[in-house]
Amino acid sequence: MRHSTLAVALALAVAVAGCGPKPTPATPAPPAAPEAPPPAPQPPPEQAPPLDEYQQLRQKSIDELEKMGLLGDIHFDLDRADLRDGDRAILSKNADTLKKFDFLIVTVEGHCDERGSVEYNLSLGERRAKAAYDYLVSLGVDASRLKTVSYGKEVPLCQESNEDCWARNRRAHFAVTGKSK
Repeated sequence: MRHSTLAVALALAVAVAGCGPKPTPATPAPPAAPEAPPPAPQPPPEQAPPLDEYQQLRQKSIDELEKMGLLGDIHFDLDRADLRDGDRAILSKNADTLKKFDFLIVTVEGHCDERGSVEYNLSLGERRAKAAYDYLVSLGVDASRLKTVSYGKEVPLCQESNEDCWARNRRAHFAVTGKSK
């Protein structure tokens, strides 16, 4: 019986050991928070569209516009104020430019060579400026954007006393003198 008592005791010991508090299983780690999606791509900061030619010129100063040479000069024959055919073509280009850049205000300057009296040359310079002015207006340039002035022989381009120099001085110059609002 001893053997049987021993066997029962052993079985009881094994059973008691197996019935004790069971170790609690390790709590599983909470599921990892899902990774935040990468931020949506942001549109680039608002950039102003590139300025077109009109807007670029609109922002320039009067001096900058004048230095650009947007408008071509025309020339006259000795003691004449009538327009030559080649000069009409230049005036047509000037008119196109003035219509395209409708904010430009221009002074049409009449010039003469050094020959003749001051009074004669001032009168001739005025007729030259007026001839160019009238032609530009006939091509559709708004007269309110143009004015005329005669410098006669007082503002020459060339100082030499020869025909080449005199021919350069007999002109109408188109000076950008303002911008409309």
